Amino acid sequence: MTDIATSSEPRARIVDAAARLLQEQGPSAVTTRGVAHAAGVQAPAIYRLFGDKDGLLEAVAEHVMSTFVSTKAAVVEAAEAEGVDPVADLRAGWQGQVEFGLGNPTLFRLLSDPTRVSGSPAARLGKRVLEARIHRVAVAGRLRVAENRAVALFQTAGVGVITTLLATPPDERDPGLADAVLNGVLAQMLTDAPAAPDAGPRAAAVALRAVAPTLDALTTAEQQLLSDWLDRVIAAS
Repeated sequence: MTDIATSSEPRARIVDAAARLLQEQGPSAVTTRGVAHAAGVQAPAIYRLFGDKDGLLEAVAEHVMSTFVSTKAAVVEAAEAEGVDPVADLRAGWQGQVEFGLGNPTLFRLLSDPTRVSGSPAARLGKRVLEARIHRVAVAGRLRVAENRAVALFQTAGVGVITTLLATPPDERDPGLADAVLNGVLAQMLTDAPAAPDAGPRAAAVALRAVAPTLDALTTAEQQLLSDWLDRVIAAS
């Protein structure tokens, strides 16, 4: 987050102050007076910049999520550069998302609201990071379903498990639930080993589809035609 003491931009100071109060003291601490005091501004500035407390929370959610997702994007790039196993990287991404959701319940509820997600740059970036992780699994020949279906399965399961855990009192939560759900999703998504010629048409098609756009021996039109054919094989298998 931006350093409140050094930022000269009132909006940035207000958002950062509200994020800190939310993280350290909970939603009840995010009052107009409290945020204004922490940010070193007058209360009317908050109304002028954000409209009301809900508008401020929207801005905080976008700010925190953008920071979190940017960190995830850097992790994915490093994992690819260092040759980290793509399935292990996918598992790490799941764990990080669950920890973020449980550690930021108010922000998670805002960020998982379908009406808000459609217009959120941070949410779109987060999906692209997940798509990059899934794509690495596909390139490795470990994906048994189409990439877009794998992304949807992963997102749906992640939101569901975090929502369920947040709705359960902390002392009643099943500590193994998140891992159990992840293992169930991966069982539907993954092959046991990289796709081999005898692994069946779907696994082979998914693996080839992942690299089809990079086959420089083909023209752009031929790459697209190959991708279309493979999409039909995947859908029919």
